[in-house]
Amino acid sequence: MTTGTARSNSGWAHGSPYSPWAQAGGLVVSLLAVLVVATIGNLAAMSSGEQYDRLDTPAWAPPGWLFGPVWTVLYLLIAVSAWLVWRGEPWRAVRTPIAWHVVALVLNAAWTPLFFGAELRGAAFAEILALIAAIAVTFTLFLRHNRVAAALLIPYLAWTLFAAALTFAVWTMN
Repeated sequence: MTTGTARSNSGWAHGSPYSPWAQAGGLVVSLLAVLVVATIGNLAAMSSGEQYDRLDTPAWAPPGWLFGPVWTVLYLLIAVSAWLVWRGEPWRAVRTPIAWHVVALVLNAAWTPLFFGAELRGAAFAEILALIAAIAVTFTLFLRHNRVAAALLIPYLAWTLFAAALTFAVWTMN
């Protein structure tokens, strides 16, 4: 097969088993997955900014305007992280780490509807603890496949730990 790209024993150039077009498509899919999560959160709580401003919050709580930019960066890191793991090895080798990534995305999508939409702050706290566990498992599994991909999840894990503390504080203060 002639592709115009040098192949290694493990696949296409740069060690990926996928063609450059498949890799580009995989990145698009990864970006779309986090876009869906972000959209669910936004649709579930259209007035979350106003709700947040009305809540009693601890002195260390960030201003409401900060969440959008932070999550934009985090979602990009999350998408690239998953893409790096997926593109590096054949599907059978990475399906478990990617499945855990999807579990974390589903849990991520569920927090905003619980916390803001339904105002079930105790349930949102329990849910964010499950999210932290899913991110930690994903990080561990990603680390076995791609250290850069795992490193890209560190800000996500750190922010989610902070968000859990904030969720607990808001739940107990309100």
